[in-house]
Amino acid sequence: MSGVDPHEAFVALEREIGLLLRRSRALSARLAEQLHPDLDGAAYGLLALLQDAGPLRASDLVVRLGLDKSTVSRQVASLVALGLVDRSADPDDGRAQVLTPSAEGSARLALIRNARRERWEADLGDWPADDVATLADLLHRLNRIGEARAREAGDLTDESGTDGGRAL
Repeated sequence: MSGVDPHEAFVALEREIGLLLRRSRALSARLAEQLHPDLDGAAYGLLALLQDAGPLRASDLVVRLGLDKSTVSRQVASLVALGLVDRSADPDDGRAQVLTPSAEGSARLALIRNARRERWEADLGDWPADDVATLADLLHRLNRIGEARAREAGDLTDESGTDGGRAL
């Protein structure tokens, strides 16, 4: 039996995740600027989500990112105007549009993601690979809990944005 106080463990978890999220927002702003100097910080996450789980409708982005429609609409318009995202007819509903990263958007995103991965490798290079894998697994588990809660609330169908298949 562990000598860890459960309440204190959750206090520490909340503090550390809060710090991680604050740093993540600052990093997203820097990454967006690297993608394009005129890009809003939150648009980086939108483009990355489209790369990982797309094609998606704008309404899917609203739900998955937890943003309001006007914010997503503004970010999508910016990404399209900058040539980083393409719009096309939804194959399941010709009246709707789906969004995918353009070839330029995918290429720019790949460069940034490679640089981020190299940074992680440098920062955590003295960690045992098992620890890195454990951290990735724990974060994956935490993210699945959040997705399950969103599905229960009716905000998300599943990881791919559909009712069945898996598409981060």
